[in-house]
Amino acid sequence: MSAEALRALHVPGDPLILPNAWDADTARLVEEAGFPVVATSSVAVAAALGYPDGEAAPAEEMFAAAARIARAVSVPVTVDAESGYGLSGREFADRLLATGAVGCNYEDTDHAAGGLRPAREQAARIAAVREAAGRDLVINARIDVFLRAPDARAALPEAIERARAYLDAGADCVYPILLRDEAVLAEFVRAVSPAAVNANGPDFAALARLGVARISMGAGLWRAARDRLTEHLKSLRA
Repeated sequence: MSAEALRALHVPGDPLILPNAWDADTARLVEEAGFPVVATSSVAVAAALGYPDGEAAPAEEMFAAAARIARAVSVPVTVDAESGYGLSGREFADRLLATGAVGCNYEDTDHAAGGLRPAREQAARIAAVREAAGRDLVINARIDVFLRAPDARAALPEAIERARAYLDAGADCVYPILLRDEAVLAEFVRAVSPAAVNANGPDFAALARLGVARISMGAGLWRAARDRLTEHLKSLRA
């Protein structure tokens, strides 16, 4: 399936719902349940491979996992590619597209430095990926300011500035991860309209009313599956 098919599913007010998978088996379950796209969760994929999140897993293993997932399903696959694993825009785009994926999350956290990249630097990185991939990749630019900000409203101006810079650089969608305050999220959506906004949260209807175009469940399914398995193992042990 093409990037254009994935891109067309980003409709403000009628959001694309993404249950995030972590291997070929769970990806097939997502497709069999009727979802039109499979997304991955970096923390879940890394854990399945035996590593912590935050680019601790080798890029080769993460791309190999993405390739197995893409081969297992017939719907578009979008990969949580963290911050690009230190690769140049060209190498990142080439290696990601080689997996069969047609979309990615691309975050502005610098895992090596342990903080946010300057907005201009991240915009340049997005522009490099866009130049290398052309229209063959849907770029979901993750904005991480709310991961570190205790006051969502105080962080809003920086988030909007970053969103606009990333969209100007070629991102298809912007993702202010962990922005859960509905009033602040509504302001963010209005500020970047008509661009597609990714959000997360349990109330899908409320997010749709706010004009969100994409809803990620992140590590939610993986955590729920682990919790259920943990409880079952405890019962077996007992």
